[in-house]
Amino acid sequence: MKTKILTSSRVSAFAKLNRLLSGVSYRDAQKFIIVDANTYENCIPLLISRVEALEGASFFEVPVGEEAKSIEVAGQLWQALLESGADRDSVIVNLGGGTVCDIGGFVAAGFKRGIRYINVPTTLLAMVDAAIGGKTAVNLNGVKNQVGFFHSPQSVCICPDFLETLPDEELVSGLFEMFKTLALSDKDMYKSLSDTIVSDADLDMDTLKLFIEHCAGFKTSVVDSDPTEKSVRKILNFGHTFGHGIESYSSEIGKPLSHGIAIGVGMACELYLSHKKLGISREVLEDYCKILTHLVGIPKYKLRDAEKILSYMRADKKNRDGLILCVLLRDFAEPVIDVPIDENEVRDALLQIAKF
Repeated sequence: MKTKILTSSRVSAFAKLNRLLSGVSYRDAQKFIIVDANTYENCIPLLISRVEALEGASFFEVPVGEEAKSIEVAGQLWQALLESGADRDSVIVNLGGGTVCDIGGFVAAGFKRGIRYINVPTTLLAMVDAAIGGKTAVNLNGVKNQVGFFHSPQSVCICPDFLETLPDEELVSGLFEMFKTLALSDKDMYKSLSDTIVSDADLDMDTLKLFIEHCAGFKTSVVDSDPTEKSVRKILNFGHTFGHGIESYSSEIGKPLSHGIAIGVGMACELYLSHKKLGISREVLEDYCKILTHLVGIPKYKLRDAEKILSYMRADKKNRDGLILCVLLRDFAEPVIDVPIDENEVRDALLQIAKF
């Protein structure tokens, strides 16, 4: 099933969502909205005031952040749906960032063998990546995304107005996923965004919308060609093999990094290995490290840190036959999937990026 991406053109994305939910397929369906405390306070009033079809919806609140992505929270939501009389025609609307979209999609996939859901992303990261594609998962024993389903949303409603409520860290997190997508798809747009960020120029809303629509469209086209990640969809994991290990380790030591920032650091490691193994220009690596330094700084990992990150990377679900696999780049828009990385190369990358 192909997901419809609802964006504002002559008609607002909210108007399109209202029309969809008022149509014959949804008119009589029970509607449930999953939120966290942040989106309940900051985003629900805008959504309900603009989408009349959701006025009678029931609300379920989940914890903020990665704590929401657990089997326990999923069980609570399944129980709440059951007690509310939800059936196979019901629809869940996930209003939030990546974690809300993830847990909401996971719950929709498991309830009665799969019910419909719609994502309304409220963060930049979710708009360009996390809300699109139908990979839904929860964490297990501190390891990212170990239990999940492929279950695509019916629609994704992208309204950049929500970005006005975001703290700077969340915007930065989304910028790294945006850089990932542009590195995979469009060198000129990547360079344009890079120049804007490094020069501290204003990234106005109209320009940001163009980047969002490009990234959402690119991911949708990749997912449509490979819904269950057998081949080409794997390119979207650029930065994620290292990034997930870094994210899990940062949580363990009590200095959590947001998903997007962890992926941003992971991309530096994977660009370093792209230079060493596939010959991408060192200039690309150095320019990217300038972006990373400008936005968040580069972690100064020591060997003991690298060993802990490596322990998480060994459990990465993308690995095969005991090999750690990465997506590396020969050049912009020339990704190579399933590149085996030995453990010394992992250590080398984590220690070397600290020197930039």
